[in-house]
This record gives sequence, structure tokens and C-alpha cells, in this order.
Amino acid sequence: MKTTLRLTPILAVAALFCCGATAAQAQSFKVGVVDMNKVFSGYYKTKDAENKINDAREVAKKELDERMESHKGLLDEINQLNKDVDNAALSPAAKSDRQKKREDKINQVRSLEQEISEFKTSREKQLQEQAVRMRNTIVEEIMTVVNARVKSDNYDLVLDKSGQSLNGVLVVLHSNDKMEFSDDVITALNKTRPAATAAPAAPAAPVATPKK
Repeated sequence: MKTTLRLTPILAVAALFCCGATAAQAQSFKVGVVDMNKVFSGYYKTKDAENKINDAREVAKKELDERMESHKGLLDEINQLNKDVDNAALSPAAKSDRQKKREDKINQVRSLEQEISEFKTSREKQLQEQAVRMRNTIVEEIMTVVNARVKSDNYDLVLDKSGQSLNGVLVVLHSNDKMEFSDDVITALNKTRPAATAAPAAPAAPVATPKK
């Protein structure tokens, strides 16, 4: 997830700010920095979303493999029917029967190939749409936390440290570490992480029976 910004307008705005602002205004102008890549990677829901997408891809792969296996089986049957049709020892009636079966198998192969093609296209589209929805939801949750921090600490401007311009250059070329609050955003987001399931307690040791 990268924010794409134009380099020239950013530099122009910065130049105007530096030239036109008074010293007092510059001191009161509060700037913050967030590394959105770091926050995105550090949020536990990002990993959960990746796992869900990977699981869905694995299911799709199994479904596709089943279709491909059926396709292979049909081709094997067609090859065998071809051999039967070319068999000189086979009677005309038997050859005619094999030819009809071969045509039927060929039609099945064509139908299955169309199904496989449509399956690949539709399932990949579904997975991409699912990934985009999950990513957008995660970004919205991150921005909720960032915006809350902006209001509570009265930031005038917050920049994405990981954002790049169209020239492939980082928009934020340098920033003081004190300006960054990425770790605080990650901590706030991960407060909602479900608690890990507690390990089952070890069985109690048997109580020794006193000797009589």
C-alpha cells in the first residue's frame, strides 16, 4: 500500500510555506509523520486478511486441479479411442461406435476447457475484489486511529513517511524521529487483538493415599 504523490507540487508548497511563514507561525505549525507501510504490516488484521486470501486461493486451486484432472482423463480416453478407431482388426460397427464415443468425449473436453477458462477468470476477479475490500477496511481503521491522534495532539499536517512521488522518490526525504508516531498507531490498533486461547491446565498430580 503506497501513496503516490507528485513531487513538484509538494516541493512548491513547501517552498511557499518556508518563504511566506513568519518564525512564530512556523513554531506553531505542528507536523507529524507516520510510516503507513510499517503500520499496515504491524496491524494484526493485515496478517489475518492475508491468511484468509491465501486460504481462498488454496480452495480455488483445489477446485481447478479437480477440473484439470478431469480434463486429463478425457484426453486419455480420446487417445485410447483414437487407437481403437485405427485398429484394423476392429469391425466397422465397433469402429463406428468408437468414433461416436470419441466425438462425445471431444465435445466434453471443449465444454470443460471453456468452464476452466471462465473459472480462472471469475475466481481471480473474486479474490482480487476480496483483497481490495479487506485492504480498504484496514486502511479505514488505520486512518480512524491516525485522525484521532491528529485531533488529540492538534497536528496541522501529517505525512506518510513511506509515500513516494511519481518519480519514485520518497516524499518525506527527512524527518526527526520525534515527529513520528507510527508505533503508537500500531499499539492502538492491536489493542483489539483477540486474546490467545489459554493453554489447558496440566492435570493435577494424584493425591497419595495414606498407608494404614
